[in-house]
Amino acid sequence: MQAPSSPNQSSPASPETHASDETLRTWLQAAPFTLAMSSGFFGFFAHCGVLQALEEQGLLPQSAAGSSAGALVTGAWAAGLSAASLRDELLSLQRRDFWDPGFGLGLLKGRLFQERLRRLLPNHRFEECRIPLSVSVYDLRKQQTIALQQGDLISAIQASCAFPFMFQPVRIKGRPYLDGGIADRPGLLGVPEEERIFFHHLASRSPWRRRNSSALKIPTRPNLAALVLQGLPRVGPFRLPEGKHAFQQAYEGTLRALDLPLEPNPPAGRWVQVHLETPLLSPAS
Repeated sequence: MQAPSSPNQSSPASPETHASDETLRTWLQAAPFTLAMSSGFFGFFAHCGVLQALEEQGLLPQSAAGSSAGALVTGAWAAGLSAASLRDELLSLQRRDFWDPGFGLGLLKGRLFQERLRRLLPNHRFEECRIPLSVSVYDLRKQQTIALQQGDLISAIQASCAFPFMFQPVRIKGRPYLDGGIADRPGLLGVPEEERIFFHHLASRSPWRRRNSSALKIPTRPNLAALVLQGLPRVGPFRLPEGKHAFQQAYEGTLRALDLPLEPNPPAGRWVQVHLETPLLSPAS
């Protein structure tokens, strides 16, 4: 998933910079990175807040990856949509915009969601994206995750977001697929081990996951820096108004996190954590 370095990337940090002094901002500026975002039900509001903070600060990825909510946000941005445009779309979202019950292996047919994606995204194929992209989906026949990196982007995002029993499976070339977060919550399957990864980890536990589930742990990779925003509001199809607060708190939290030091995440990788309490900044415009 390598791509030419963005003009926004600065030169590598000097050898005198000690790991203990390195902030998330200096880590992101030091060399090209892949932006990865985890699954997490309606966590796309928070993911979009993180993305808008990065975009405003000129900290842009060379490639992207994600599962479910993470695939929606990274996929939309890779397809050419700005973070601000995605924010406006999400904050205007109402349940009737995607609620289309029908007979099948899931409550919702998903046609309204697909139509909305096709209207919204500037480009509809992986090959047309501005950066390389990997989208994790779950192959029902093989009962395993695969990473899609070419072909129809709309179907890939829809499949990665097809939460079991809520959405019906999405067929791609005749094969049925479901939510990429089923077995790849981080959405990192298609990202080579050697790549530098900035990973937004949605820390909240969905009711259907066990408290000690390994899927809730931050991935440990030598070149991974994770952002964890504790205390984000829960959002769902019947709690859509909370999306505005999730977006705003994630946006503010990311701006705070950029200038905090990265801490070790044994056995490998680094992370920074922000506890969200009282908003400090005015709403993003």
